[in-house]
Amino acid sequence: MTARDGRLGVGIVGAGRVGPVLGAALAAAGHALVGVSASTDDERDRVESMLPGVPHALDVPLLVERSELVVLAVPDDQLVELVAGLAALGAWQPGQLVLHTSAQHGTAVLDPARAAGAIPLAVHPALAFTGTSIDLARLRDAWCAVTAPGPVLPIAQALVVEMGAEPVVIAEADRPAYADAIAAASQFSTAIIGQSVSALRAIGVDEPGRILGGVVRSAVENALQSAAVDSIDR
Repeated sequence: MTARDGRLGVGIVGAGRVGPVLGAALAAAGHALVGVSASTDDERDRVESMLPGVPHALDVPLLVERSELVVLAVPDDQLVELVAGLAALGAWQPGQLVLHTSAQHGTAVLDPARAAGAIPLAVHPALAFTGTSIDLARLRDAWCAVTAPGPVLPIAQALVVEMGAEPVVIAEADRPAYADAIAAASQFSTAIIGQSVSALRAIGVDEPGRILGGVVRSAVENALQSAAVDSIDR
């Protein structure tokens, strides 16, 4: 593996809604995409749409071995087994950057890779992904929770900035609380909007989403502005 002028060869493990978007953002920053692991037709279609021409048929261990930066964009319940399994295969490389996108976990989950000499980074974009190019624009207004050992924290922060987002440092011990807060905001918003849509449809409103759009956006913006003022007052 050879990095030139700070550019990295990037391997994306996971082609759900998050992985291809982050891959596109990193490619736009000048990094080279080695490949993306895609296991279903939907995932392959997503890769071909978001990352045309990028290989998506490489075995995961081979993809990892060939990459200078490995992005693990997989569900939380798969992350522990994936990292340990790749360690058992000897896939992790000394000096390699390994970044996962889980909200719940810090870098401890990457200990098997770290034991092989890899550099662990935890970066979670606080964004509800669609898996489409829309997310690239939204990423520029998003924040990413960053957790990493002190000496390499600037690397994680720099990668976030390169993707167009803003980094916020979250301590290892605080990742579960952070994940709970993000999940509550996302799930509550979705549930309340769904309930309101159903109520409007029940009284014959044809396009409830258009009616709710203004009030929801303004209410959220007002709440976020109040939170910002509270932070300043403190």
